[in-house]
Amino acid sequence: MSWLNEPEDQDYPAAASYLSLLHSPKKAAKLVAALRTAPLSKFKAKDIFRASQLSLVGISTSHVEKDLKRIKAKTKLSPLLLVRDEGNSKLIIADGYHRLCAVYGIEQDAWIPCKIV
Repeated sequence: MSWLNEPEDQDYPAAASYLSLLHSPKKAAKLVAALRTAPLSKFKAKDIFRASQLSLVGISTSHVEKDLKRIKAKTKLSPLLLVRDEGNSKLIIADGYHRLCAVYGIEQDAWIPCKIV
C-alpha cells in the first residue's frame, strides 16, 4: 500500500461534515483547522480500529471496494484524519473510515499515516 504525503483537499470538508454531527460547527471547524496543521503520524490498522471502537465494514460495501481497487492498482491513498475523544476514551475517524476498512482487510498490521489531534 502506498500513501500520499498529505491528505487530499476534499478530506477536510468531509471531516468537517462528520465532526459537525458530533460537535458544534464552531468546534468542528477548530478541530479541522488543527488537523490541517498536525504532523503526520503512523498507527497500525488494528490499533486504529480498537481505539475507534467501530465495526469493520465488509468488502461488499461500494466505498471499501473502490479503495481495494485503488490499493490493487497501487494508487496512493490519502492519510486518515483522526480526533481523540478523550472524554469517552475512544478515537473518532473524521475521514478515512472506508480506506481503513480496505487496508485492514488486506493487512491488519499495516502502518497507516494519519493526522491526529
